[in-house]
Amino acid sequence: MKKVPAKAAVKKVPAKKAVVKKAPAKAARKSKKNVSGYGGGSVDVVMSVDQVAREAASIAANAPTIPELEKLANKDNYLSINNLRAGYGKMEILHEFSLRIGRGQSLCLIGPNGAGKSTVLHSIFGFTNIFSGSIVVDGKDVTALTPSQKLSEAGIAYILQDKSVFPQMTVEENLLMGGFLKDRPAEAKAAAEMVFDKYSRLADRRDKPAGVLSGGERRLLEISRALVMQPQVLLVDEPSIGLEPRFIDMVFEILGDLQKKDGKTIIMVEQNAKKGLAFADIGYVLVSGETAIANMGNDLLENPDVGRLFLGG
Repeated sequence: MKKVPAKAAVKKVPAKKAVVKKAPAKAARKSKKNVSGYGGGSVDVVMSVDQVAREAASIAANAPTIPELEKLANKDNYLSINNLRAGYGKMEILHEFSLRIGRGQSLCLIGPNGAGKSTVLHSIFGFTNIFSGSIVVDGKDVTALTPSQKLSEAGIAYILQDKSVFPQMTVEENLLMGGFLKDRPAEAKAAAEMVFDKYSRLADRRDKPAGVLSGGERRLLEISRALVMQPQVLLVDEPSIGLEPRFIDMVFEILGDLQKKDGKTIIMVEQNAKKGLAFADIGYVLVSGETAIANMGNDLLENPDVGRLFLGG
């Protein structure tokens, strides 16, 4: 067997330079136009949460004044939050936060993750530590009330995110759970019947386990359960979360009916910013526990900064 010389055994191959293909100028320009933050639709480039927060924080230099917030509420101030500092444990999430909403109005909170949107709802309902400031509903200071007192005495109901129904219990039993603060069981029963009269979709399934309901029907049940106590203020956390588009439309139609026909005052957090702002009378953009922008919902939809950062372009 013929031996191969050592030098011939290893043949050096010139290293190839990495080739980076540049995107055509036209495509690059197109991708810049499609930069987006929080919103629906496809994107070519997605801004990071940190980048959205940084840019939104720069906008917050011109934060709305109290008179501007009161103007958006038609100077009604049915529910007011005044210079609130609140959070969890010793951690402060909301910093001198203020809010104004008139009776029968709707307000949507949008903003980057961690901005404090859900903390606003939690603070109104009594789930946070409040370090200073106040919450007033219809002229009554409710800051120090417990969640049960806020529901029974101030008419504030909290509608949790998805999956808060009891699947093994019937639809009717779930509704009756919403009346746990009623003085007499007969009062809860009568209130549940009013809900069934309003929503035949639930009435037709009153004896069925809640676990067999569709996603939209479960959301309807969650909303309806809150109505058993006949509240005037609805705090709605992510009404569209986990729902198919057809059910999302149904849920917003229900909320619109509660506001316009029943006169409910609605404050919501909604990740689908376009849907939330299209629904709400007023929109607030939160950044780092403070309000950066506040305007009518439709006006925020047309705001180029809001569109670029939160609406998908």
